Amino acid sequence: MTGVAEPLYTNVESPIGELLLLSDGHVLCGLHMQEGRKAVRIKPTWRRSEEPFTNVREQLEEYFAGQRFRFDLPLGLRGTPFQLRVWRALQEIPYGDRLTYGALASRVGRPFAARAVGHANGSNPISVVLPCHRLVGANGALVGYGGGLERKQFLLSLEARAGALT
Repeated sequence: MTGVAEPLYTNVESPIGELLLLSDGHVLCGLHMQEGRKAVRIKPTWRRSEEPFTNVREQLEEYFAGQRFRFDLPLGLRGTPFQLRVWRALQEIPYGDRLTYGALASRVGRPFAARAVGHANGSNPISVVLPCHRLVGANGALVGYGGGLERKQFLLSLEARAGALT
């Protein structure tokens, strides 16, 4: 979040552990799992606030309860044009579905760029909401998840269970 005012933040407990939420006061700029290999350190200049996260909390609670299948949140995404294409394409993967990195590369117009898609996916600043957990390896294997493969499996199983109930 460089080049903008210091973010507001809060922490949220969830079934996949502590989540760090970041906002500029208007849009969600970050959702990070704090117990995985990509935990984000809170900077002293950041300000704790609950106010901008009310809707995010409600939607996350509904998602983890198996009652929300799509997030409706204003997002503040910053990245390269390619990263932005990949992150937008993640939002188009239906709830409960899985897609390979190669298939997503084709969807963003770069059919031979599965590795680049994987790198962009690994830089996803708003996990869960931008469902990077729905990407799998070419053979369907669970691979490459910053929050850990056990969390990826949890999210995919949650979606499979909730989808079976609809």
